[in-house]
Amino acid sequence: MKIIIATDDSPFSMNMINDFANRPLPADTKVKIISVYEKAPYMYRAPMGVLMEQYATADANSLKFAKNAIEKAAISIKNQNPELSIITAAIEGIPKKVIVDEAEAFDADLIILGSHGYGAIDRFLLGSVSQSVALHAKCSVEIVRKKIK
Repeated sequence: MKIIIATDDSPFSMNMINDFANRPLPADTKVKIISVYEKAPYMYRAPMGVLMEQYATADANSLKFAKNAIEKAAISIKNQNPELSIITAAIEGIPKKVIVDEAEAFDADLIILGSHGYGAIDRFLLGSVSQSVALHAKCSVEIVRKKIK
């Protein structure tokens, strides 16, 4: 079985990771943990040096944040399932598209991601990554919805 786990290090994602880590899985399961980050759009980048440096710093921080998210997830899962084959990737792009594309490239049987639990208005304004992935993925999608206490 091949599983894609998408995390953003939010409390919702960490609940999903903890839920997944405690599952019994077949020994031959392969897990790919991804975190997708977005760079600042070029149309907002001014040609001035200081602003470009600020965008470069923000982009570097986004990459660092994504790498930290996948590292925490991998450690949590490995602690509970040391026999699992785990690979990780921090990927730049639009999360809705990248998650689906990565699942196809990995030939995943399942995508697992957490839900932020947005209401209808927030989903309309912000867009729902989990909803979009569920609609466009060619494999099964599990959306873990747990309330944060």
